[in-house]
Amino acid sequence: MPYQTFAVADGHVILAVGNDGQFAKFCDIAGKPEWARDPRYAQNAERVRRRAELVPLIAEVMRKRTRRDWLDALEAVGVPCGPINTLDQVFGDPQAKARGLRIDLPHALAGTVPQVRAPLAFSATPLTGEKSPPLLGEQTDSVLRERLGLSKEEIAALAATGAIGVR
Repeated sequence: MPYQTFAVADGHVILAVGNDGQFAKFCDIAGKPEWARDPRYAQNAERVRRRAELVPLIAEVMRKRTRRDWLDALEAVGVPCGPINTLDQVFGDPQAKARGLRIDLPHALAGTVPQVRAPLAFSATPLTGEKSPPLLGEQTDSVLRERLGLSKEEIAALAATGAIGVR
């Protein structure tokens, strides 16, 4: 079963069961060891084929425990998983604070918005990029003109047909 995000008692967790062994470990932690022996789910190809029926079963079990409970239990047995964080959780993380990953940038419509600074740090060539992200469609013309070499007429024709949106 490929990765899937699940709601838990206090947030969301991403679960990335990549093989039959990991699925069996997940099933044990989830209190559903019978799933790993069930021919419908025992092998990855069958789990993928039956994803529409399996995901709701897993979702029901996942809702019963907290994010920390799931992460601690699954990480302990080597089942790939991770938290899905809200922005306040991301920026409240001690490691994110220590690395100075939060940067507040001006936004044309929203005042100032928190952004994640590039996580790389080079001693001789510090990264910049403290520029606000563009608004939807703000750079359409320049990208089409400068990167793809389209003329104003060609861009206008694309817009007229609806092939490009907000500009």
